[in-house]
Amino acid sequence: MPQKRVMSDDDSFSQDSEDGHFSATKSKKSRMQEKGKDGEDYKKRRERNNIAVKKSREKSRQKARETIEQVNRLRAENEMLEQKVQILSKELSVLKDLFLAHAGTVAEGDCQVAPSVNDHQYSASLKEEN
Repeated sequence: MPQKRVMSDDDSFSQDSEDGHFSATKSKKSRMQEKGKDGEDYKKRRERNNIAVKKSREKSRQKARETIEQVNRLRAENEMLEQKVQILSKELSVLKDLFLAHAGTVAEGDCQVAPSVNDHQYSASLKEEN
């Protein structure tokens, strides 16, 4: 007659698909405890897990570094673009003034050009950039 085994909390049940009866099987946790932490398989698994954890953490650190670098690049680009917007706004203002001055002289019948762009503050900043 087969030996009966006392069930523990670590045991689980599985159902035999053919006859519908339940049979007791040991859980993975229970089997691991029986082998102990001294087994070669356990040591190999722990070593592989430790390597995987180190690799995952390094990958995470690298991603964080890349994100910080990208943020810094985008901030610098944004600052440069804001400066360009200011310069173009000044240029637009100068051109509007020039156009309005010219339109005013044409309306009066005098076709002289208003003060030169070279006399304006913006012209000096353009020369500095080039």
